Amino acid sequence: MSVLAACGSGSGGKATLNWYINPDGQVTLNKLAKDCSTSKYDIKIQLLPASATDQRTQLARRLAAKDSSTDLMSLDPVFVPEFANAEWLAPFEGDQADKVLDDDVLKGAAETVKWDDKVVAAPQWANTQVLWYRRSLADKAGLDMTKPVTWDQVIKAAGDNGGTVGVQANKYEAYVVWINALIQGAGGNILDPSTVEKGRDAKVTIDSKAGKDAAAVIRELAKSPAAQPDFTTSNEGTSLGQMFPAKGSGEFMTNWTFVYKNYEGLIGKPGGPADKKGFKDLGWVRYPQTVAGEESKPPIGGIDIGVGAYSKHLDYAKAAAVCVTNADAQTQLAVNEGLMPSRQSVYDSQALKKAYPADLLTLFSQSVDQGGPRPKSAFYSQISSAIQSRWHSPTAVGPGTPKKSADFLSAILKGKALL
Repeated sequence: MSVLAACGSGSGGKATLNWYINPDGQVTLNKLAKDCSTSKYDIKIQLLPASATDQRTQLARRLAAKDSSTDLMSLDPVFVPEFANAEWLAPFEGDQADKVLDDDVLKGAAETVKWDDKVVAAPQWANTQVLWYRRSLADKAGLDMTKPVTWDQVIKAAGDNGGTVGVQANKYEAYVVWINALIQGAGGNILDPSTVEKGRDAKVTIDSKAGKDAAAVIRELAKSPAAQPDFTTSNEGTSLGQMFPAKGSGEFMTNWTFVYKNYEGLIGKPGGPADKKGFKDLGWVRYPQTVAGEESKPPIGGIDIGVGAYSKHLDYAKAAAVCVTNADAQTQLAVNEGLMPSRQSVYDSQALKKAYPADLLTLFSQSVDQGGPRPKSAFYSQISSAIQSRWHSPTAVGPGTPKKSADFLSAILKGKALL
């Protein structure tokens, strides 16, 4: 930290803005840092750990120490409320607030940067999950993918036809993403949305019919032949290798938007489709329904750009944040890195229509706009850890899991238990 603090100004009085990024999209982010630098300041990339939890820890330690060298930061949306509540983020105001959060920003992404009636971050790219699958596997199972499908249908189709179902069920944040989406897809929530911003006084609602419906899906997959060998330690990367295996029918997989570009780049290579014809066997539809007839709630993720409240160059940092989140920046991230935009105009651009199938772009934007956020709480880190501790291992999840997790989460929020 002392070394970085010493780098606060460049040669000749030119300021240096430190931008802490996660590892996704490094090539394009480095280009954006160069393109958005000006005659008054240079933007310098600082790399954060790969894990969202570790990213949050490193940034929180810096900001708690009032580190003035943390100018810009790439934040997982779930940590924005915590950082804003601690007054670690400098809000955007006036014209700048209008620029980073105009009517072009999709609803799901816009909600992630608001706190206490202020715009506390700028949406850079928006992530969501869809159901990726082998068209040949769905055809073999006789599953009509032109209609909404349920988790039960997907698990049965894979299990009966030599396929698998890829999820993220390791003991980490993405497992909570799955749990939250399952619960919201059944009409419930981990916390009562009307009380969630009350922090420790929020009402815990995970012990509900929706919670039990979510647990039933996890239990069903855990006991199915469709469960992948690494089910209990699975993550976003491990399940990718099961889509185009050397032997087998492939998989159904819930995963983020990067999947399309990932497999497109692996045509003819290990882990990818054998050729362009094989790549066409990759299909995509909306996130599966938890309960038949109940509209699914696709997960919402992505990256928001925050400005450190203790930066020595607040005006420059805010201007830089506007630049690295504008439409052109979002287009580059989508086309080059598979990191999808938070702005509808970018989805409608010719650049994206050339890079992606039109129906996939529509699916992504609709999923972001209609998806379900994780609890928007200043105590989200504790909420997530509490859920993980009672829902993992997924092989032990059962009808009693929602109540166990509700009791523990309530105790954590009230300060009567420790993680």
